[in-house]
Amino acid sequence: MNMITQLAQYHPALPDITVVLILLMMALLGYFIARRLLDIGLRAIAKYSTYTWSDALVKNGVGKRLAQLLPAFTIHMGVNFLPSIDVGLETFVMNLTSAYVMVVAAITIIAVLNAANDIYESNPEARQRPIKGFIQLLQLAVVILGGLLFIAALLDQSPVLLLSGFGAMTAVLLLVFKDTLLSLVASVQLAAQDMVRVGDWIEMPQLGADGDVVDMELYTVTVQNFDKTITTIPTQRLITDSFKNWRGMSNSGGRRIKRALHIDAASIRFISEEDVKGYRRFTLLEGYLAGKHDELEKYNQTLVGPKADESDDAVNMRRLTNIGTFRAYAWRYLKAHPKIRKDMTLLVRQLAPDDGIPIELYCFTNTVKWAEYEDIQADIFDHLLAIMSEFGLQLFQKPAGTEFSIKQLQ
Repeated sequence: MNMITQLAQYHPALPDITVVLILLMMALLGYFIARRLLDIGLRAIAKYSTYTWSDALVKNGVGKRLAQLLPAFTIHMGVNFLPSIDVGLETFVMNLTSAYVMVVAAITIIAVLNAANDIYESNPEARQRPIKGFIQLLQLAVVILGGLLFIAALLDQSPVLLLSGFGAMTAVLLLVFKDTLLSLVASVQLAAQDMVRVGDWIEMPQLGADGDVVDMELYTVTVQNFDKTITTIPTQRLITDSFKNWRGMSNSGGRRIKRALHIDAASIRFISEEDVKGYRRFTLLEGYLAGKHDELEKYNQTLVGPKADESDDAVNMRRLTNIGTFRAYAWRYLKAHPKIRKDMTLLVRQLAPDDGIPIELYCFTNTVKWAEYEDIQADIFDHLLAIMSEFGLQLFQKPAGTEFSIKQLQ
């Protein structure tokens, strides 16, 4: 310092300029050395460690941001060595460096939070309980607090005074940040109630969303539709609007088949003993036909008398129908199918007549994969459509234009 002071004999500003240059050189040199050492240290830990936290810190540049604090501390402490610095200027420089420290500290904390989110998402449990919304909430709080401390340091005022004035601006801030606050509350509700997870298949027709959730943030939920398009949904819409989450189906391991065959009412009839003999060829109907034969015989004897036989008027007796036998066959076919869940609801029911007589199949496959599910469903209906004619049934279908030719009309 004595040598630097002696430079004043050449020019009064030389000592100050020299100290400033030395401080800048020390600040830059300290930054590069600290950044290099932190980078090397974190990479060495990441290389020889089985934990992912060091990789996450390197990826988010935590070491680089920490190194940015050293130049500010260097200038903050070294400004006192300026020989003829004005008190006001010294206070301003110290306040400026303090404000810079607040900004870098806030950025560093945000990077650490991002690293924490990356570490958490590397675990399998992260798909069930994502914390990205909470991380962004903490980052928002850090930004607000860092902004207040930055202004307080720059103005050399207590943060408490700024907070007292901050209360008067609450109404304005609520209006300006209305969407942010709504998204914030919605994000917390979604996470707390476990309504949506990354990887869930959700369906929201009013917003054109039908696919898998690929990302959940504080403000938006990103859905990749099955046609590979992307739909971005405001988080608050998942609270205010209704949507369908298919997670329950995925977790159950079975996907529902609910589809009806519409039978032409004109093809429905009673079946004769001759038909019954023909139906005994079906292995699946053996037990059904034997049981029904005994049940109907007992009923008819009760109604008509013990001497009921084929000579009695048929209108006085219960008889099998081809649609009822087909329904029994369809149920037993599903029951024996290796790819239909037997521990879930399995129904073959007749619905109210509309376009024909609907026979609805209600069952669950043993897979939730889309392609496999469609194959199983198609195979089942291929078989039932093909075998329907064996029961004397016809499928109801609306007439096509070719059926109304001029020749037929004549």
